[in-house]
Amino acid sequence: MDPWNATERPLAFNCTVDTSYRFTLYQVSYSVIFLVGLVTNSLALCRLCSSPCNRSSTAVYMVSLAAADLFFVISLPLRIYYYNQRAEALRPAGSGWTPGAAYCHLTFMLKYVSLYGGIFFLLCIAVDRYFAVVHPLRSSLRRLRVARLVSRGIWCLVLGLSVGLPMLWLAAARQDQPCLPDPSSRQHRTLILLALGFVLGCFLLPAALLLYCYCRVLRVLRQQRQRGRSQLRNRRHTLTLIYWVLAVFLLCFVPYHVNLLGYTLTHVGLLPHCGLARLTKAVHPVALSLASANCCLNPLIYYFSSSLVHKEAAAAGSGGGGGKGSQ
Repeated sequence: MDPWNATERPLAFNCTVDTSYRFTLYQVSYSVIFLVGLVTNSLALCRLCSSPCNRSSTAVYMVSLAAADLFFVISLPLRIYYYNQRAEALRPAGSGWTPGAAYCHLTFMLKYVSLYGGIFFLLCIAVDRYFAVVHPLRSSLRRLRVARLVSRGIWCLVLGLSVGLPMLWLAAARQDQPCLPDPSSRQHRTLILLALGFVLGCFLLPAALLLYCYCRVLRVLRQQRQRGRSQLRNRRHTLTLIYWVLAVFLLCFVPYHVNLLGYTLTHVGLLPHCGLARLTKAVHPVALSLASANCCLNPLIYYFSSSLVHKEAAAAGSGGGGGKGSQ
């Protein structure tokens, strides 16, 4: 189902490992993620869209973040059904269901919308905090119109990646199982590595920018400890937002992409290390489940920073230039 969630056959070199546990793990984890993600993202989206707080730049990015997560959540019943059928195929006299290329493309696309939509919109929130704290006088960069234009641009980028990446995987897939890549030929290995490069680039560049923005923000906030009660409250809200975004990155995105690199290199035979191949293949279902769980954790970013969002919305509504000078 997942393009890297490989096969029951040996890897590109003779090294096998049993990962049949993944079918049960995916069914359980995706069921929990579906229920929690559907409720929390729907509530966050409704509240953000129906309240005056959607007049701030931060709220614009949070609306897009919740919408991207819902794209993935609605695809989870299809994934649960797929893994249920794969588990049935392992039982005696069981018969599995082989999905078609259209099914694979749709589910991969919705997955990438959530995964990289989450990364890019979390980056937007980080950049928004950077200008609010480090360069508060540049309020024009945090105007509502600018935030909406940036959000639309990110959506175009994410949708382009979400359509293009599955096409690379389907081009490198086996004819009898279009959801699984086939590294047996040099052309297919090139396509797999090209897709891997795009995936890692879409993670590493935003991660580097996010860390830079938050390091600068934390440095400024450290210099503002001796301030009034109102500013101390804003500082606490900003720190909560920063720490939660970093926690989502460290818990959901870092393990997945680190394991993905080792898994793909061993799978295509560029890194013929049997121990690493077994480790990355065994860990991959857990790492993918953690990455998928980001759509349950992202709504908490709104709830933990709701006071900050409402304050900026009030400032924008009173002609404050979209949160000018706020933290």
